[in-house]
Amino acid sequence: MSTTDQHDPLPVSATVDHASDSPEQRADLGAGIGSALSRRGFLRASALAGLGATAATVAACTAGAAPAWTFPPAPSINPAPSSAPSAAASAAASAAPSAVASAVPSAVPSPSLGNIPAGWSAHDVAARSKVRRFVGKLAVPLAGVYGPVAGAKLAEILGVADNYPELNELPEFAKVPQGNQPLAPTIVGDTKVFDLTIDNTQHQIDALTPPVAGFGYNNAWPGPVLRVTEGDKVRVNFTNNLGSTTGTHFHGIAFDDFFMDGVPFVTQLPQVSGTTEAYEFVAKPYGSMMYHSHHNATDQVGHGLLAAFIIDPKDSALSYKTKYGVTQEFVWISNDSQGGFTINGHGFPAVAPIVAAIGDVVLVRFMNEGIMMHPWHLHGYRMKVVARDGAPLGTAAFEADTLGVNPGERYDVIINVDRPGIWAFHCHILPHVEGPDGMFGMVNALIVTPKPVDLAPLLK
Repeated sequence: MSTTDQHDPLPVSATVDHASDSPEQRADLGAGIGSALSRRGFLRASALAGLGATAATVAACTAGAAPAWTFPPAPSINPAPSSAPSAAASAAASAAPSAVASAVPSAVPSPSLGNIPAGWSAHDVAARSKVRRFVGKLAVPLAGVYGPVAGAKLAEILGVADNYPELNELPEFAKVPQGNQPLAPTIVGDTKVFDLTIDNTQHQIDALTPPVAGFGYNNAWPGPVLRVTEGDKVRVNFTNNLGSTTGTHFHGIAFDDFFMDGVPFVTQLPQVSGTTEAYEFVAKPYGSMMYHSHHNATDQVGHGLLAAFIIDPKDSALSYKTKYGVTQEFVWISNDSQGGFTINGHGFPAVAPIVAAIGDVVLVRFMNEGIMMHPWHLHGYRMKVVARDGAPLGTAAFEADTLGVNPGERYDVIINVDRPGIWAFHCHILPHVEGPDGMFGMVNALIVTPKPVDLAPLLK
């Protein structure tokens, strides 16, 4: 996939190899989840991804309907107060079969949750199950890369000795289609041409809930990453297959011809279903941009018509690789409408994580396509915030471990990876990330391994 603000291609949505890898190996990693299964690209793009939304979050999400989700998601468990003594808890459980005793002195069997360890509640078991789905069959080999002491702690935290079913399953991010795949242009004369469709889709927020009706560019939510270089002549052809009208806006572009701005009844007529419409412009300025619907946008963007458009600087000295030594890149598109609280179209535990090894320099491009501000908090590290809305901050760059990104904003941050660990990376509006059943929605992780690891064979 494409990369940082530069000419050398690096993967956008998942991983990039170290400097010791050849350019060909780096390019191989850029084709998304499929190609990321080569070498340690897998661990990065796939290793622990998936942060899927709960069924309650997405049950009411159908294309064409007004936003209908609520937060936090409705619980599927009903833990009793932990202070209740075991006798009282047993009586309560017999009187109300849906209740689950949470403070009994020994493990209690549960038809849906299995044994509840002493002192735990059903919430604890459900929360652990979410993380087990996030890790899948990588739990044992991933623990192994951290050495015997740390590995034993990780195995204990997940309860690997229980031989739970997820140990034999793919991590959830690998079970659902992932967007942000790169789309290569065709060259027609001096113009880079991209051909896209605008489609009705059935989209899975996570692997356990039914698909929700949505929209997508090239049947994907988010749509393909389009990447060009500053000064390129660009033509993007959109074929509308929705059965309704639409219009497409390239967010952040300095158009010479304002009729290319993509706002129906302002700069164009609505694009009718069954037609193809072309947007032609010179790519400028460089930076992190977006493209999305700008017609019935609450519905259409909320249901998946959103994607990244990246313009690399013409001057390679301004590239992130040259300036900061970036080795990998991650596009992070948030949305909070009809699909619930999502990162790149998925909620925990179905979000693809960022996986890196010590020595990597990670670029994250935050893009908020939703209707709320989200403060993204990275555990264990500070992010160097180097650009806002595509514009370099220069001497105004700053460091933070929590960065609020408003609707329509884009922020580029640099993370210098120097310590191993599994670091939570999530929105800090807590109802967006955790409920009675554990984590959901806008949760991800930065997984740092001591050295590059090839876990690709385990995903086959």
